[in-house]
Amino acid sequence: MLYAIENEVRGTSAEQRRAIRNGQARVILDDLHIYLEARLRQISAKSKLADAIRYALTRWTGLSLFLDDGRVELDSNTVERSIRPLALNRKNALFAGSDEGGDNWAVIATLIENCKISGVNPHTWLTETLAKLASGHPANAVGQLMPWIAVA
Repeated sequence: MLYAIENEVRGTSAEQRRAIRNGQARVILDDLHIYLEARLRQISAKSKLADAIRYALTRWTGLSLFLDDGRVELDSNTVERSIRPLALNRKNALFAGSDEGGDNWAVIATLIENCKISGVNPHTWLTETLAKLASGHPANAVGQLMPWIAVA
């Protein structure tokens, strides 16, 4: 039901999202909170379900934040999709042949993914950056070559 409401408000202003969420989603979330508290009293405190319910209830403020701030998404799926390549590259670096190789792989993969996030062509950025470094760019100013600086 919450996702159906989110589909309805997608693309509207933050204030409109907040207003619709407060009118429709708050009731659903309030009912869920009451249900979870009641269910927690009915089950064994040592069960995995009780652990899961306590986990949700102790994080209720964060879970319901989207109701009061129209800029906040219902879930973190968008962020998780955007960082998935970083996590996959990090996992792939385990097979780089050595600790040093893995460290180097992780650095390069992070820089390439930052290019993508910043809207910079990774191949172009890497080519230009390596050329600048080979031409004597000062080591103490390497921060000026970062992909997120190239966009600014």
